[in-house]
This record gives sequence, structure tokens and C-alpha cells, in this order.
Amino acid sequence: MTLLEQNIHREITPLTPKDCFLVFDRIKDSFDFPIHFHPEYELNFIYNGKGVKRIIGDHIAEIDDIELVLVGPNLLHGWTLNNCIEKKIHEITIQFHNDLFQEKLLSRSIMKPIQDMFENSTHGILFSKATAQELCPKIKNIMNLHGLDYFLSLISLLHALAISKGQKTLSTYSPVKEDFHNSDKIKVVYDYLQKNFHQKIKVQDLASLVNMTEVTFGRFMKSRTGKTFVEYLNDMRIGFAAQWLLEKDTSIAEIAYNCGFNNVSNFNRVFKTNKGCTPSEYKKDFEGVKRVF
Repeated sequence: MTLLEQNIHREITPLTPKDCFLVFDRIKDSFDFPIHFHPEYELNFIYNGKGVKRIIGDHIAEIDDIELVLVGPNLLHGWTLNNCIEKKIHEITIQFHNDLFQEKLLSRSIMKPIQDMFENSTHGILFSKATAQELCPKIKNIMNLHGLDYFLSLISLLHALAISKGQKTLSTYSPVKEDFHNSDKIKVVYDYLQKNFHQKIKVQDLASLVNMTEVTFGRFMKSRTGKTFVEYLNDMRIGFAAQWLLEKDTSIAEIAYNCGFNNVSNFNRVFKTNKGCTPSEYKKDFEGVKRVF
């Protein structure tokens, strides 16, 4: 494990199992989210960001004034302000589930270019400046679409990227492919928490559910998720909280209690640790979010 990997942050994105994808469209003057990874695919477009530092796996470089990168599942990544002096950096981020396109669909000949691109994205793919400029209008227009047009536009965008020239893979390694949901026991835990995260949950209840002692269960969670049970539960709760902050006109206090936190102070502390900002800052920063169900 490299030094960089030891400091990465496992992000719980606002995507729920019912969503297709999310689009974040923001004008910002800094990049302060820590180096992180998540099981979802992420397409990141940056305009007016010359001098920003790009970190994808073990790859580090300064970007030009326009940037378009596809990051595969669980590949650590991040962008830092570095030498950029611009105050209006335009960033559009598209996140979608790693199982949005099933293998049977991807295996069809018409989808082969996208399937190959997804495989290469485990190293991170930097698209050419010409491709980024050409697809800029299509990427920006996604925010203006509704309903099924979102999904069709995403497929069209992915196909255009897949057949584009001048693609460059970035990281020399790809993350170990491990799908937590393939483990029967971790799936039991995951499903239970998805239904009951808003309630008080005891470790012994989960341990009993998967026929383990509390000590064995703690070791099991750490080995499979890299987190303690409490950290894993808090990540899930913060994931729902982040989603509701973007979707609902509800007070932060109400969201905190609805996510299973017994007081707002604790919620704010855990949220800031998880997301690198307060709930109110997060809501303001991501107020351009668009959701798809």
C-alpha cells in the first residue's frame, strides 16, 4: 500500500439504489475535498482550471484549462487547487452506479466500445483536449434535460467518449476488484442497515444476525470494509443525510434525527469528518445537483 493510499477517504455518494446517475454543476474557487474513492463511476469535467493538480491512483499532474476524466470504481482520485489562480472554476461531475449497465447489455456489439472504456477506466482515462471541447456543450446540456432524456443523453455521451481519439490511461495500477455485495454476510448487514439506519442499532444485534460473536463481527467488518462497524454505519447515515440535504426542504436538525443521530452536534461532527465540510456548506456547494430515479 502506498503512502497516498493510506490517507484516502471512502466517499458514500448521495446515489441511492433507485437512482440512475447524479449530475453536479458548480462554479467554485477551490478544491478542498480529500483524496477519495467510491464504487460508482465518475466522469469529471473541469473548465477554467489551469494549474489544478489531478491525482488518479498513482498518477499526479497539473491540468490544462479544460479537463475531462473518467474514473472507474474504487480508484482513488481527487483534484487540488495547487497553482490555479482562477476564481471561477467550472466543474461538472457525473456519477453513476457500477452496475447501471449490466454485463449482458455491455456484451452486445453496439456497446463494445463502452465496455472496453469501462475496463480501461479502472486506471482512469484522460480524454483529449479536443474531445473535451467537442463534448462540452453535451455535458453542460445534461443539466437541462428531464426524465428519460437524461439516461439517453448519458448513453450518447459515453459512446462519444468511448470512440474518441487520444485517450490516455493515467494510473499504473487499478484497484482490487471486490464487490462487497457478493458476500452473503456483508449483504445481510448492508440490507439490514439500509432498512434500519434511522433507528438505534446495537452491534450485538448485527453480530447475532450473521451468527457471529461481537468480537468476530468487528473483525469481519474491518476486513471487508476497511472500517469499524460504527464508521460503516455512520458512512451510510451520512450518505442518506447528504441525499436529503440536496433533495428536501428540511432543517438540518430534522435530517440529523431522521438519519439516526441522537443530537445535532454529533451529526455535524461526523458529517464534517466524512465530507470535509459542514452540512450547510455541503448543501450550498452542491445546490446545483440534478437527480434521476
